[in-house]
Amino acid sequence: MNKQLITGLAIGVGTLSLPSCNLPQKKEETKPNLIFVFTDQQSFDMLGSYGNKQIITPHLDRFASQGVQFNHAVVNCPVCTPARGTLLSGMHPLYNGAMHNDIQMLPGNGNHFGEVLRDAGYHTGYYGKWHLYGGDRVRPIPPGPLRYGFDEEFLSNNCTLVFDSLRSYFWNENNERELYGEWEWNAQTKQALEFIDNHADKPMALFLSWHAPHDWSAGGVREHKYSAPVAFEKLYDPDEIILRENVEETPLRRRYYQGHMAMITSLDEDFGRILAKLEEKEIAENSLIVFTSDHGDMLESHNWPFNKGRPEIESIKVPLIMKWAGQLIPRQSELLFGWLDLMPTILGLMGLPVPETTQGVNLAEPILKQQDDAVESVPLFYFAGDWRGVYTHDYTYAFSLPSGAAEPHAINRGFPNYNVLFDHHNDRYQLNNLYDHPDYAELKKKLHNMSLEWMEFYNDQGVPFRLLFERAAVEEDHEMYWRPHVEKEDNWDMRLKGRPVDFQ
Repeated sequence: MNKQLITGLAIGVGTLSLPSCNLPQKKEETKPNLIFVFTDQQSFDMLGSYGNKQIITPHLDRFASQGVQFNHAVVNCPVCTPARGTLLSGMHPLYNGAMHNDIQMLPGNGNHFGEVLRDAGYHTGYYGKWHLYGGDRVRPIPPGPLRYGFDEEFLSNNCTLVFDSLRSYFWNENNERELYGEWEWNAQTKQALEFIDNHADKPMALFLSWHAPHDWSAGGVREHKYSAPVAFEKLYDPDEIILRENVEETPLRRRYYQGHMAMITSLDEDFGRILAKLEEKEIAENSLIVFTSDHGDMLESHNWPFNKGRPEIESIKVPLIMKWAGQLIPRQSELLFGWLDLMPTILGLMGLPVPETTQGVNLAEPILKQQDDAVESVPLFYFAGDWRGVYTHDYTYAFSLPSGAAEPHAINRGFPNYNVLFDHHNDRYQLNNLYDHPDYAELKKKLHNMSLEWMEFYNDQGVPFRLLFERAAVEEDHEMYWRPHVEKEDNWDMRLKGRPVDFQ
């Protein structure tokens, strides 16, 4: 299929047709800045503006009231590396290579997000978690094509799981490991503020990637794997926290919620600092500001022992808020929005060319015209779990591939498949799986066919992940990938021979 056909499939064939770029190119002096801030592992329901009455997020709530809050923002592949790959390439994992965590994304050849911004005259800066270099996480990302356009200012720790002030670190410009000396996200915010200070007089594109509120290695103590500075944890009494209705209550889970929510409140304070700096430098009105997260956190909903990778909304649905004074009318939008759509849509809003390699949809026009019914469905997929599916306004649907199997660790814990059908309107916490309900057989068939259409568009032949990986991976890197974490060696790569789609 060509670009025109994916647009038709994504928004309902014949309802709307979007060109690669809807807005005219901006003149040099009027180019808007891009401030893109995203957290790691934060579900949509962990913000006050999305209806959570107990979490403390005043800056983000105010920001949401001044911008467009998308109530159906969905991560197509709800795990770190694939999500970040779709964001920064605008491409499906079968084409960019980032199929699962720690698999290196393929070079963009000028077509990835940062490269387009760089070539359009933007001064780019990237701070925080990366997780796209593949292989060993404890090493710097070298300058060049595997920074995908963020050539000017790039300070990252790749993918560390230590956030506290004693151990958190980043790789400096000399490829040396340097301690932050404070909590990770606070230090990364300071780096971003310095970037704004230094480049307020030129078009800038800032990406700030906080690793929190992801669980982390808090000294190896299970009870503390969600932890924040004490002052923020004191804001939440674990005995009074109301858990999701799909979580079986235990003292340990209450502790998880306390730490998770405390991290978010601390992040909210830092987000307020970013907004204040933009106002101070008098560039807020000429900046498209975006806040989102790379996927959600199950927080043991449905007794699922892992944080993500599931089709339930706690895993796939994230906050997404955009503000651009004078350009975006503040409102709550019901437009379906997939993470694959972020790159083309943001470029479209900014009046920049959208590369033909992107496979998401440029939703600039529906956003500006408030056409919230423009999109019919968003594709869902998780290669490591061998499941595919689709998200609509009314339902979430997913099915296990008949030729594959879930990850071995999931099978061993009694989760052999991902067959689900949930009603968004009558089952908020997805407690009633309708997949095998006879009254929903016709609906299931319709959603299944919709999922297959998305697979056909991407030429996804449903090859089991392990088989596809074996075919596409560089042989010398292959064996190390499957070793237990404690047996992995330092400085190992995880490269691909080429696009996974070509090895099916």
